[in-house]
Amino acid sequence: MASRKEQLARRANRVRRQIKAVANGRPRLSVHRSSKNIYVQVIDDVAGKTLASASTLDTDLRSSLKTGADTAAAAAVGKLIAERAVKAGVKEVVFDRGAFIYHGRIKALAEAAREGGLSF
Repeated sequence: MASRKEQLARRANRVRRQIKAVANGRPRLSVHRSSKNIYVQVIDDVAGKTLASASTLDTDLRSSLKTGADTAAAAAVGKLIAERAVKAGVKEVVFDRGAFIYHGRIKALAEAAREGGLSF
């Protein structure tokens, strides 16, 4: 039987494979959630470069957040990544939730990014 870590890696690879099939050259909005923080990047897979990134560890966000592990922090990171991506010239992305279920902090981040101007 596969370990929990192997199961998560398999799920992340399955999601990423499906995303790359429908991306049509759009950058990928990749999310990673840990127990204490949340991290997000806009990645251009064709060029292999990160176009924009944000996390709860950013100095401008860190002082205004109570903790980096709640939906309010995820929403703040979502707004920040949308702002940085639009500034970098990216309006359309594909959402890569990785091995995480679209629920809670991941959903809050996605909705805030949509409100900030990204479309996916």
